[in-house]
Amino acid sequence: EGMNCMNKDHGCAHICRETPKGGVACECRPGFELAKNQKDCKLTCNYGNGGCQHTCDDTDTGPVCGCHQKYALHSDGRTCIEKDEAAIESSEYNATSVADVDKRVKRRLLMETCAVNNGGCDRTCKDTATGVRCSCPVGFTLQPDGKTCKDIDECLVNNGGCDHFCRNTVGSFECSCQKGYKLLTDERTCQDIDECSFERTCDHTCINYPGSFECLCHKGYTLYGLTHCGDIDECSISNGSCDYGCLNTMGSYECVCPPGKKLHWNKKDCVEMVKCLPNAKPAPKAQLVCSKTGGIESCFLSCPSNTLFVPDSENSYTLSCGVPVQQGKAQQKRNVTLPSCADSLAPPIKQKARFKIKDAKCHLRPRSKEKTKDSGKQAGLDNCQVTFVNLKCDSSKKKRRGRKSPSKEVSHITAEFEVEMKSEEVSDTCNIDCVRKRMEQKLQTAIKTLRKSINKQQFYIQFSGTEYEVAQKPAKATEGHEGCSTGQVLQDGKCVTCSTGTFYSGEHNQCIPCSPGTYQDTEGQLTCEPCPSNDGQGLAGARNVSECGGKFNFIIKGLGQCSPGHYSSDGFKPCRVCPLGTYQPEPGRTLCFPCGGGLVTKYEGAVSFQDCETKVHCSPGHYYNSTTHRCIRCPVGTYQPEFGQNYCITCPGNTSTDFDGSTNVTHCKNQHCGGELGDYTGYIESPNYPGDYPANVECIWNINPPPKRRILIVVPEIFLPIEDECGDVLVMRKSASPTSITTYETCQTYERPIAFTSRSRKLWIQFKSNEGNSGKGFQVPYVTYDEDYQQLIEDIVRDGRLYASENHQEILKDKKLIKALFDVLAHPQNYFKYTAQESKEMFPRSFIKLLRSKVSRFLRPYK
Repeated sequence: EGMNCMNKDHGCAHICRETPKGGVACECRPGFELAKNQKDCKLTCNYGNGGCQHTCDDTDTGPVCGCHQKYALHSDGRTCIEKDEAAIESSEYNATSVADVDKRVKRRLLMETCAVNNGGCDRTCKDTATGVRCSCPVGFTLQPDGKTCKDIDECLVNNGGCDHFCRNTVGSFECSCQKGYKLLTDERTCQDIDECSFERTCDHTCINYPGSFECLCHKGYTLYGLTHCGDIDECSISNGSCDYGCLNTMGSYECVCPPGKKLHWNKKDCVEMVKCLPNAKPAPKAQLVCSKTGGIESCFLSCPSNTLFVPDSENSYTLSCGVPVQQGKAQQKRNVTLPSCADSLAPPIKQKARFKIKDAKCHLRPRSKEKTKDSGKQAGLDNCQVTFVNLKCDSSKKKRRGRKSPSKEVSHITAEFEVEMKSEEVSDTCNIDCVRKRMEQKLQTAIKTLRKSINKQQFYIQFSGTEYEVAQKPAKATEGHEGCSTGQVLQDGKCVTCSTGTFYSGEHNQCIPCSPGTYQDTEGQLTCEPCPSNDGQGLAGARNVSECGGKFNFIIKGLGQCSPGHYSSDGFKPCRVCPLGTYQPEPGRTLCFPCGGGLVTKYEGAVSFQDCETKVHCSPGHYYNSTTHRCIRCPVGTYQPEFGQNYCITCPGNTSTDFDGSTNVTHCKNQHCGGELGDYTGYIESPNYPGDYPANVECIWNINPPPKRRILIVVPEIFLPIEDECGDVLVMRKSASPTSITTYETCQTYERPIAFTSRSRKLWIQFKSNEGNSGKGFQVPYVTYDEDYQQLIEDIVRDGRLYASENHQEILKDKKLIKALFDVLAHPQNYFKYTAQESKEMFPRSFIKLLRSKVSRFLRPYK
């Protein structure tokens, strides 16, 4: 009761049939009959005369052979020999030579015929003038008795020609591969599986290795669940080392300062707004200049400092210049150089605009020199000084009406502008509100002109003396410099990003070192940033602020920032040592952090909280509370891998831990039930897959196929720990009701794949886990197919040959092959997309042969 033929424990020796009332009934192949236990099958005389040469009688123990008169039963219990030869047979063991045995074999063969018991041959029998001649099929060799065929073990010679593993089978052999490799259709060669070519393998960057792969995350993200990337909450790690406040952003974070203070160039410390660094000059502002010539508007945005170019993808990029005013919400990572002496304290005017460019792609490319010459004649009609600009360009293809019309490239530019309010513009006739309105009108007018110039593709951005087009017509896009993206140059046939200490010059298509007095600490940028002491001196090619040098720093202070454990008023040398009871883990800082709670450090110049002499030493999974002087377990959703720390790190992205006191980021798990449910194909996925799923999770999926379609499910592998006594279980049934028809249920690990059709038209699927052990879980794909093919699909998935071969099993685990199979099952007309050659290259011959025989029988049942 409740057993079905998909369960390997059904116990039937030959054939398993499901009964209408539920449960199974065993049947036997022709020539066999069911044993008393209703499961085993025993041979009868109806099948090949029970193996007897002459007569056969059925008994309780099976067929018993007998012989005609003048014949006696051979010692093998089946063959009959003449009685005078029986005497010779008994003396065979006393034979003096192989030749004597051969003579007796030939003599026996002369007396036999293929008509009686196949001439005693194991396999093929042929009557000849000299008697019967036995032969064996490929993979077998004829034994000295002239009748018996013995299997050849092909694996003994040169590993059967297999690259990795060779397994001998009756009459043949089978090659298989190590994990991470697949067998090619020559059924000998093993090829590395390129997991990076699959969809959804890694969230960010995938690196393929022979037999394996590795996922890497972009800067500011960390890996969890083996393949996923989550944003690091840097603010949970010692407040991001910020002097005052910390704001986490996607892929980054930002330190913020209280009113009246501004960020130091090190982006961590807060300094007085009114004070200036030695020799400091205000950073030059961005300018939006629009002009009109011959009825055509053109606009130029010049970015002289604080620029950041981020190519988000092939069809999009983000560009910003200037420094945004922080008001509660952090902006993207900025290369802020210094607090400007001339900045106003009034809140800026902000405007956001979205522009559309038809039939153009987002490519920041240098403007052609012919156009640049023309632009020199244009007089500036409007000059709008902006504090900060953030510009994002996105391209997408928009399909035109009609099947044969090519799709059209459409680009959108989203621009955010900030314009500062200057107190000196306030007068008796125009107060601060009046000045704000004037500036708002000026900015709105500039944006209107900008919209016109963008529509006519006359909008350019200037970096380091080079003008760039923001988007290009498709024809132009191919004219690029050897196909490399902006910020990259061609070296030895490969596109290489301009390194730190250099900037990309579109005019020369080269990476040019930063001039003295400037630096660049980010790759692939279009300009260099002015050094804090902007006197134009120092070394060329500075890769960060500490390499700026300059006369003041170079001669008096020596080159470089204060090292960890030290500080100074501006972060440069000469520096003072952090006093007892304080520490500083980073270079170039203007302060040291106190241990707190009256704790002192072991020595001056401490570089970590671990140098503070705490009253107890906290182990991983705990943090030190400086108020209570106790070790506290890291709360749920945080972890701490180190000894003696005073913080716990927040789990990346939307992950959390199962319990408190976690010691590793691997304990952070995504709670989201994965999968995509489509009408024709889809998949379900345990949370955090392929990492271990979380505790006490419940997932519900509902698959409701379109009318007249049925569901086929493939479980490539599933990992549920059996030690939990079915605490973690996956069940598929008709509905949420426990009494509804169940298609599949398991609480164990199976690495052998299985395919089956749903016993109901729709499926309710539930996965539940408890607090016990965890596992990798599952990713289960499905396809819906036309119900007219129900008989054919069931015939295929219930055939043991589909699972008997390791190579057939690997097909059901291969994401690319399953996708191709499902594509054809969901839409049979797509079969014609795949050529016969492609099919041969994708699937082993044995698999194609299996499918072809079933499809032929289904389509031509009476032939």
